[in-house]
Amino acid sequence: MAFLRSLGTGALVARAVLGWVRRDPNAGDLRRTNFHGRTVTLAGGPALAAGATLGAAAGAPTGRLAAAAVTAGAVSGAVGLYDDIVGNRPEQKTAKGFAGHLGALRDGRVTSGLVKIGGVGAAGLVASALIGSRRTGRFGRGADVLLGAGVIAGTANLLNLLDLRPGRAIKAGLLLGAPLAVGRGASMTAGTLGASAALLPADLNEEIMLGDSGANALGALLGVAFTARTGTLGRLTALAALAALTAASEKVSFTKVIQDTPWLRRLDELGRRPPQA
Repeated sequence: MAFLRSLGTGALVARAVLGWVRRDPNAGDLRRTNFHGRTVTLAGGPALAAGATLGAAAGAPTGRLAAAAVTAGAVSGAVGLYDDIVGNRPEQKTAKGFAGHLGALRDGRVTSGLVKIGGVGAAGLVASALIGSRRTGRFGRGADVLLGAGVIAGTANLLNLLDLRPGRAIKAGLLLGAPLAVGRGASMTAGTLGASAALLPADLNEEIMLGDSGANALGALLGVAFTARTGTLGRLTALAALAALTAASEKVSFTKVIQDTPWLRRLDELGRRPPQA
């Protein structure tokens, strides 16, 4: 029952927020041109962040886990939306990647990207502290909290790195979340997946895009769900994998890898609007 309630809450809130944001008088500020040259709206980002966060909180088995989901999802979505809007300004576009944002900071400029990185990292740390650890020693608990924070922030970053084509980030989120929707804590993941599934058709049809707001929130909430059900080894393994993928993204184009791998290319294009349509 909790699983279905969480699933439905995520889907309903996501669709309601999408409609509300699209009707807002300032919705024009969220319009962007995608890689096909079509005009889409970033309204999908706050819609997914709101639906996934409230859905996850509704399905959380404890108050602390609900607070962890709200912290990670809401803050990651908010700072992501800030970067989506402010980062589109000409003076912000010159800073690319983490090194670029640090370089701007050395020059006395705080970029929207750096605000996003700091916000997601801080939210991950607070969420991980709320989740806690099964270990008894102070050092062990502290290490688990840091590992969990890395997993939450790292998953948020990974989903953001994948958000380069319609539906790609949501598909990745659904695949990563599927194992977490079984067994202990499944109802919390259900809310995140419900919101994602509700917005997937509009994303594939190139009506919306997630932007940093939606992709970061989706990844952070999946990181929370994973951290909540794993111990030191699981968190360490996940963080190592996330770090390896992030490092690889600096050298290799994920889009090129997908295009060069037949089964990944078919999965990536599944349900997507044809370029000429």
